[in-house]
Amino acid sequence: MTHALTIEPIGVIRSPLRSAAEAPRQGREARIEGVLEIEERYRDACVGLKPGQNIVILYWMHLGERDRLQVHPRGDRSRPLRGVFSTRSPHRPNPIAIENVEILAVEGTNIAVRGLDAFDGTPLLDVKCEY
Repeated sequence: MTHALTIEPIGVIRSPLRSAAEAPRQGREARIEGVLEIEERYRDACVGLKPGQNIVILYWMHLGERDRLQVHPRGDRSRPLRGVFSTRSPHRPNPIAIENVEILAVEGTNIAVRGLDAFDGTPLLDVKCEY
């Protein structure tokens, strides 16, 4: 059962995080601020986004190892190995991440947010309102 998919990023995430050593285990743990730089052709899709709103972002963890199928949860080697589908590890066959963030400001197609755990330059796949 192989079906090829094509996913194109809608933008890029700008973040102060440059390495795994700087990254929190989860974005909500550090409340890191950054900017979602959405491509200009998606300007109309940004209408209605406003400061104070919580949104869900999906992004491609481009630095993850796609062939690693088991990890120690949260990198803690004292814990037994688990399959990546039972963790939030960035290492997985399709490294798609989901994160709840808070909008701080909207300037055109640049959306300032708080609650990131993505590295600078991470491809942004989608933005959805939180229910």
